[in-house]
Amino acid sequence: MPSYLGAIGTAVPPHRLAQPVIAGFMARALELDEAATRKLRALYRVSGIEHRHSVLPDYGRATGEFEFFPNTPGLEPFPRVASRLAAYRREALPLALAAVRDTLGQAPGIEAASLTHLLTVSCTGMYAPGLDIELVQALGLAPSVRRTCINFMGCYAAVNALRLADSLVRADPAARVLVVSVELCTLHFQKSPEPDHLVSNALFGDGAAAALVLGEPLPGPQPSLALRAFHCGLEPAGLADMAWHIGDFGFEMTLSGYVPALIEGGIGALVARLLHELPIEAEAIRHFALHPGGRKILEAIEKALGLSAHDNRHAYRVLRDYGNMSSATVLFVLRELLAHATPADHGAPVLSCAFGPGLTLEAMLLEVVALPSPAALGPEQAATFA
Repeated sequence: MPSYLGAIGTAVPPHRLAQPVIAGFMARALELDEAATRKLRALYRVSGIEHRHSVLPDYGRATGEFEFFPNTPGLEPFPRVASRLAAYRREALPLALAAVRDTLGQAPGIEAASLTHLLTVSCTGMYAPGLDIELVQALGLAPSVRRTCINFMGCYAAVNALRLADSLVRADPAARVLVVSVELCTLHFQKSPEPDHLVSNALFGDGAAAALVLGEPLPGPQPSLALRAFHCGLEPAGLADMAWHIGDFGFEMTLSGYVPALIEGGIGALVARLLHELPIEAEAIRHFALHPGGRKILEAIEKALGLSAHDNRHAYRVLRDYGNMSSATVLFVLRELLAHATPADHGAPVLSCAFGPGLTLEAMLLEVVALPSPAALGPEQAATFA
């Protein structure tokens, strides 16, 4: 029996910032001259992003109005790791709770106290006792709920969490697994003119997502996604091209210009291996939930898999409205896909992929379940849930 990804909830911080506004902040913070500022603004214009969200209001303010960064030219003394992680600890729980409450609000028959497992995902902050214990206390989860923290894996980590949730539910169909991803990427702005840092500063935003993984679809008209298969691949040639390091002034992202080409070269083989032992051909897949690591990455995937921008529309919409929120992003895309699913999509396969340091390429095959529940189906239809 498969497991089912039911309700997906999302949340973003209140500070919604247009890309040109952020570009202006960055140019001033980096003290760029006129020519460098023009190049920076061009980078932001072609990013495919219109708005991002941040737990920090400073990116939309002028010097003299900052709350987190120093109100000085060049933002000196620049915030160090301790102050960034203190902000993470302050802001992560409220955002995670908002995503969880959105999720549980879509599943009225699921009480928080009935959850058996809690999987927390983040690569932008950590502390102990951590977010997992704070969620147990804030949500009134059973003290015996089984907790697992998936940390510092980057943008593909939510796929790992869903794979673990799938294993837990397949082992015990009565299990009720809550996955919570919270990423506060904008805490880690790097005041550096290095190309990797300029690109990272142009792409990443803050957000949280939560999802329920259960042994049966949620009842009612809301569609679910059956988790059918997972596959992980590594592209060793990209080991140095996407990385995530802890430096003196925050977490530093390496994101080289070679990443789209590396993904383009590896995604076809990854999908082929995922589908190799399944009774489905790649040509049968018409629904996609791909991690929007950036516009060029989405275009590279389209080229490798023969997709159109319309096939990738859910990823582009999330990229446009939120940017890249690291591990939470693919859950935003899956929520977008579910929001547009109809009863006619019942049984349709869905391909989802995410990428991160390694270079790691994670893929999963899902299936739309757009009917109320197996109990409401006839014998032949109910067999599709087996």
